[in-house]
Amino acid sequence: MSATFPFQVTAAPAAVMPEYQLLIFADVGGLEAYYALFQNYGFGGTADSWVEHIETIIEEKQPKLLEELEFAEGGHTFVAYASGPVAVADFMACVLPHFDTLPHLQKYLSQADPDDFFA
Repeated sequence: MSATFPFQVTAAPAAVMPEYQLLIFADVGGLEAYYALFQNYGFGGTADSWVEHIETIIEEKQPKLLEELEFAEGGHTFVAYASGPVAVADFMACVLPHFDTLPHLQKYLSQADPDDFFA
C-alpha cells in the first residue's frame, strides 16, 4: 500500500470487534499542526472531530463504505475498524486527498461550514 500519513493501519484485535480485520488510526494528539488548522477554521481538531469530518467525506463520496467501517470515539487517537483490505483501500482513496497534507486539509476545512459540525 502507498503512503497513508497521517493514518496507520494494523491488524485489529479480534477480541475487540471480531467482524473487523483491520484498524485504521491516527495519533491526533501528536499532530499539533493539524489540530491548529482545525482550530483556525472553527473546528475542534479532536479525534471526535476527525470522525465527524471523515464520516461526512465518506458519506458524500462513497456512502456504502460506512457499512464496512466502525468508528471509535473519544481520546486522542482517531480509530476506525475496517472489515478488510478493500475497505481500507476505499477509506484511503476517499479520505487521504483531504488529510494527507496540511495544504489539502486547509483546502477541505476552508470550504466546510463549522455550523454543520458538532465537534
